[in-house]
Amino acid sequence: MRISEIHIYQHDLPVMGVPYRMARTTVDKLDSTIVEIVTDTGLVGYGETCPVGPVYQPQHAMGARAALFEMAPNLIGENPLLIDNVRLAMDETLNGHNYAKAAIDIALWDITGKAYGARVCDLLGGAQREKVPSYYACGVNTPEESARVAFEKKREGYTRLQIKVGGRPIEEDIAVIRKVSEVINPGVRLAIDGNRGWTTRDTLLVSMACEDIPFIMEQPCNTYEEIQSIRHQVRHPIYLDENTEDLNVVLRAISDGVCDGFGFKVTRLGGISAFRTIRDICRVRSMPHTCDDAWGGDIIAAACTHIGATVLPSLCEGVWIAAPYIDGNYDQANGINITDGWIDVPKGPGLGINPERGVWGNPVNSFV
Repeated sequence: MRISEIHIYQHDLPVMGVPYRMARTTVDKLDSTIVEIVTDTGLVGYGETCPVGPVYQPQHAMGARAALFEMAPNLIGENPLLIDNVRLAMDETLNGHNYAKAAIDIALWDITGKAYGARVCDLLGGAQREKVPSYYACGVNTPEESARVAFEKKREGYTRLQIKVGGRPIEEDIAVIRKVSEVINPGVRLAIDGNRGWTTRDTLLVSMACEDIPFIMEQPCNTYEEIQSIRHQVRHPIYLDENTEDLNVVLRAISDGVCDGFGFKVTRLGGISAFRTIRDICRVRSMPHTCDDAWGGDIIAAACTHIGATVLPSLCEGVWIAAPYIDGNYDQANGINITDGWIDVPKGPGLGINPERGVWGNPVNSFV
């Protein structure tokens, strides 16, 4: 089997309702890039990468497509079942740009699953369960609105909520944390996500002011070094998110004891292949983590769900997908959605979804 065609699509994903606000950015639509890999046997695999705008991380949509345009010609003729070999071919063509390579990697796992009649989660070692817990991320908002949304999501069945903070006076963030904790405790675990928006001072002030409230702090400060400098003064568990750019950072963080868990993004790490390695390391060191992505449609959601299904339940902090914030699915019959706070693991081979023809329009570039 050989790769005979690669088609690259651009697709806008508008945010339903109000814009999605984080500490350092606000977005009202996301620019997703989809990869379609066609083999000489007729099997087709799909991948996707969708950064949350150009300032959330050092990744952006046009950069993803430029990287894919650079790599794709050199992948024609490769065997898609030899995923590691294709990864080496990408690395020999372009240094870095893991978030773009992830779209290729996800498509290769989709093809491999279809070729062997197996789900991606089964290729990764087997699902621990057939439903995985999701969690809802509340954007930066007032204490009253944040509490209203939190209570609503608790009633829907979510067992974990993430509250976005930062980009405003720290007193407002403290008020949000207190108001939300009043309506979700007991029964719902709370994550406070700074998205790199707090200083070390603010992080310490929040932890001291809210010492009586159980929650984890996710990526409160901008850099690894800032978090490391206050690690032993903070009174709450700390998870790294945006700083986890690759396996080397994850290994360093575990070795340094700088965090208690992680918020992982599939595409940021480089795809399903890289996540598999990191999942196994976290299992050995008993490090809880999420299985998320920055944004995206059914393709990314399916990849996150398959990976999340293979994580030990005691270590899986949840699978975040963008489905509640976007309208519609790429696959109307098998699209990935959240029901009562949980996501069903797809049943079909590969990723388990079959996007409808034409849903993304014409390719922006094709390679044969």
